[in-house]
Amino acid sequence: MLVCVFQHKCSPFCVSFLHTLTALNAGCTVLSVRCRQTKQCHCWSKRSYKGLRKCEQEVAEESVFQDLLEILSSASRAIEQSCRDSCGLAEVDTCLLLVAECFRCLRNACVQCARNQHLLRNLGLISTSVHLIKLLHGMQVKEELLLPALRCSLQFLGNIAAGNGDSQNSLWKCAFPDLFLTCLTYSDRKVVAYCCMVLFTCLDPAKVGELLQPGNLAVALHVLRVYREQLESEWSLLIVTDHLLQCPELVKALYAKLSNQERVTLLELMLAKVSEKSSVGSEELEVLGSHATFLAGCFQEQCGAVLRFAAAPQAQDQEALVTVRLLDVLCELTSSSGQLDRLQALPGLLEAAVDTLRLTHLAGKQAVNVFTATHAVTGQEEVSHPAVGFKSHLIRLIGNLCYKNKENQDKVYELEGIPLILDNCSIDDNNPFVNQWAVFAIRNLTEQNERNQELIAGLEEQGLAEGSALGSMGLEMDKQEGRLILRSARKKPS
Repeated sequence: MLVCVFQHKCSPFCVSFLHTLTALNAGCTVLSVRCRQTKQCHCWSKRSYKGLRKCEQEVAEESVFQDLLEILSSASRAIEQSCRDSCGLAEVDTCLLLVAECFRCLRNACVQCARNQHLLRNLGLISTSVHLIKLLHGMQVKEELLLPALRCSLQFLGNIAAGNGDSQNSLWKCAFPDLFLTCLTYSDRKVVAYCCMVLFTCLDPAKVGELLQPGNLAVALHVLRVYREQLESEWSLLIVTDHLLQCPELVKALYAKLSNQERVTLLELMLAKVSEKSSVGSEELEVLGSHATFLAGCFQEQCGAVLRFAAAPQAQDQEALVTVRLLDVLCELTSSSGQLDRLQALPGLLEAAVDTLRLTHLAGKQAVNVFTATHAVTGQEEVSHPAVGFKSHLIRLIGNLCYKNKENQDKVYELEGIPLILDNCSIDDNNPFVNQWAVFAIRNLTEQNERNQELIAGLEEQGLAEGSALGSMGLEMDKQEGRLILRSARKKPS
């Protein structure tokens, strides 16, 4: 029976201790704080906790923590007994209150206090807490009693591991992967958020590698799903950006298991990461290079899926949306000198981009759809369509891949991509800035490439490339010694 919690040798102490902890903890609102410099996270209360202020943490007697350990151990045994015997709700309620107050005390004792972190770990409070959390998860009681104990226990685990490698390793050994799989799928948002905090605190490159082992990948999958469902969850975002995206092999394994909607979410996070303008080291450049190669292969495999948008006015096709996001990421990656050379050398990427531009351009001419050039906004639906700007980005990608690269310039010539780009240089509300990207691409295609210059000059002479179109792109044709030369247009006096 639960009365055994209070029947050990410290019975009078336990009863008074519960009242004391309840009084001291009353009215405290918990904050989850992450240091910008150390990236350590702590749970603390707005109001200074009387018995555990910083000046008092260092002198706390070990016997106090031993008493707390004894109470939690007794609570674990009592809960196990109650599950077997179906004891009264009143006794369960009292036990849960005591557990919550004990964890509040332990949580605050660990904040920026390495001495207490080591002491509590050596006493075995990490394994005791993990075991107790698993018991709490299986209890069928009122949530208003269960949730405080669960939340405070996870906050304690986060605090005892913060900035303490030994505690992180001990917690990982006890909790991974079962505790994370349990708490990441819990119905309470705060329990999920605190679980993400604990996971973020423990992760390092070696532990991220363990996520690749059979059965462990589910932890990474649940983290990404938490981010999709709880966009305000900072911890899940940090786990993905600071840890999961730093392991290319994990990204590949994760991508294969994701639904198309989840792939879109992952690609959007990668796009945000790639778009950061901060300088990166050699290791991160290598990581980005692996991502670039992998995503280029994904784009080549499914670029044709975007054509489904031609027959989907509601833009509900998620596989087509994946293609759009893949192109967005590749455009950003090729805009970085660190990845441009690698992507320019990839076989098949440039051909896929030119072929996709040709197919979407043809689809827009055969019927009225999102790929059809329009010169006036006809409705909000078209403006918000995910494929708006797709052809612009294809031309941007082609231009990037041809930047100071004679082999790719010639390849576009052979693929008859230059007339195709010129045919897409008019104003198009479905493709903002397409004219500017066409200018950029033509410049990169003709730079120190006489054959491409002569092709464009010949197209204008045959009437296949209008002078007005070239003029709108800032280009003009000039005859020199019987040859047609493409060059930047001279400004006319106003």
